[in-house]
Amino acid sequence: MAGSLENGEWVVRSTWEKTPAGAFKRQRSTFRDRIAPGERFGVEPGRYHLYVSYACPWAHRTLITRALLGLEDAITASSVHPLMTDDGWHFDPDGPEHITPDPLFGERFFRDIYRRANPEFTGRVTVPVLWDRQEQTIVNNESRDIIEMMATTLRPLATRSVDLFPAPMQAAIDEAMDRFYAPINNGVYRCGFAGTQTAYEAAYREIFAALDHWEAVLERQRFLAGDVLTLADIAMFPTLYRFDPVYVVHFKTNLRRIQDYPNLWGFVRDVYAQPGVAETCRLDHVKEHYYQSHPQLNPRGFVPPGPVIDYTTPTDRAQRAWG
Repeated sequence: MAGSLENGEWVVRSTWEKTPAGAFKRQRSTFRDRIAPGERFGVEPGRYHLYVSYACPWAHRTLITRALLGLEDAITASSVHPLMTDDGWHFDPDGPEHITPDPLFGERFFRDIYRRANPEFTGRVTVPVLWDRQEQTIVNNESRDIIEMMATTLRPLATRSVDLFPAPMQAAIDEAMDRFYAPINNGVYRCGFAGTQTAYEAAYREIFAALDHWEAVLERQRFLAGDVLTLADIAMFPTLYRFDPVYVVHFKTNLRRIQDYPNLWGFVRDVYAQPGVAETCRLDHVKEHYYQSHPQLNPRGFVPPGPVIDYTTPTDRAQRAWG
């Protein structure tokens, strides 16, 4: 089911919004404020809290960035339950491992965090959310904004000397992220939630044309924007990590698996091996969320035990001579 807030009231519908042609429409993020020194949302350790779901690829980006930079002490984080019900995302003290009650307000439903920021909010209640304890509001709920702020204005709070958005590469990073967002990051949803065969097949073709492109890029360089790990890689990884265990079956993106692409599969294992990344990966949450939260796609809610995928299989990408 698909729920959202309308003027602060929770409404449940049978499906997500689509275009007249049956194509899935993704809502634009609503909260787009920025953290900056001397501004309303200043740079202070312990001020911000990150609400996520380990199941969600958009939220996963923020967890990876936080881990790579060593921002765990500066920015606290908690996860909602992986199952999205008619009530949307919810907190559960008795849920799976890594699930906790709402640490800030003790709320039961995540929609009430949005209501605290805006009692008349209209729109989908999504993760991630970056909450400001001082101003008692949502700073930002757009994953790309959040990871960029972590890598720039919040970087002085980091404990690891890692530059994920180096100035000389920023144009290339932004170009890469713009290029793979629609066909890959959002493309899997455009397949899974398509309302017509035509819309589904159009998204399907775009996914694999884009994967073919990036497979060729990764033949000549280690990472998506060049030879160092950047935000572009963090933005792509969560989708590729979920592709074989979920999207191939659940969203019917079955032309090829990521494991059938030598360079993309090597890239996934390369990113997974970076310090702190594996600890952000919760495939149990991922599978429970997708296979049980979309009864229109999987009416019985069965969660497949497989496939067996070893993300720790060594790759030689770090040792290759690129260029």
